[in-house]
Amino acid sequence: MTKRTKTSRREFIKLSSLAGAAMVLPIDGFSNSLGRENIEIGIIADVHQDVIHDGVERLRVFLDEAKKRHPDFIIQMGDFALPNKENQPFLDTWNAYKGDKYHVLGNHDMRDHGFTREQTMTWWDMNERYYSFDKKGVHFIVLDGNDPNPKPWSGYDRYIGEEQKNWLIQDLQNTNKPTIVFSHQTLQLEYDGVANMKEIRGILEDANKKAGFKKVMCCLSGHTHTDYMTHINGIYYLQINSASYRWVGGDYKTIRYSEAIDKTHKWIKYTIPYKESLFTFMNIKNNKIIVEPRKTVFVGPGPDELGMPEQRLDDPIVPSISGFKMKI
Repeated sequence: MTKRTKTSRREFIKLSSLAGAAMVLPIDGFSNSLGRENIEIGIIADVHQDVIHDGVERLRVFLDEAKKRHPDFIIQMGDFALPNKENQPFLDTWNAYKGDKYHVLGNHDMRDHGFTREQTMTWWDMNERYYSFDKKGVHFIVLDGNDPNPKPWSGYDRYIGEEQKNWLIQDLQNTNKPTIVFSHQTLQLEYDGVANMKEIRGILEDANKKAGFKKVMCCLSGHTHTDYMTHINGIYYLQINSASYRWVGGDYKTIRYSEAIDKTHKWIKYTIPYKESLFTFMNIKNNKIIVEPRKTVFVGPGPDELGMPEQRLDDPIVPSISGFKMKI
């Protein structure tokens, strides 16, 4: 478990109390015509079908809501499911959704567990590991943060390599549309995000300077299983919480469900699961981005009951996707 920087109880309570409000991001750079047309996106992150015992049901709840709402597209933010036969019902559930849908590659979807990136992409029917597309006047970029780090590195790969960086620069040059970036690993939280995040943020900031308006509006990520938003040099960075749990490691392992489930899903006891699936729908309309809140509770003891250290303000352990009102 990563050591957490202490923050004051007052600060943490203030952060947690914002859960349940909508996050509103005023935006520069939209045309009047775009501002009148709503864009809705369904977002789910870090289901971890290979860890949690009820991943199919957590995914189904999200997809059932999407079927009711008919968003412009849905996207899963990585750490989804490994390409093995046991996970075929999970993938079949995703594939049964008839609307537009997109994948982001997570570190737990590939080589750490004996599968190549290409095997996972083939199983998911994912043509490109990084790519972009347009919807209703907005440009969307999907990055792959799993490139090998060129320097000696311990742990999993979390890097964006030269080929992808050059593609990103060119892709941003080729669009004059307001842009939103998706990646599995965050471009904000240094201890667990993309290793060369400052370099990538520099590319995004440079695109804004050259455009003369806020071309890159915000960057969304999963991976850390936390709930946080910040603003760096004119760009918002949002971490979307896991649909399933927060990893806490062996020092705090607890059997949360039953001995039977623990035998078949041995990693759950190293997590604090969320009772209900977490996901969100993001709406872009009238020059604002609104990320809808969703809140549940922990299954079993939470971080306070487990005696965990006070949490980082930028990496809270909370069973929610909260909201903040932000002004540019």
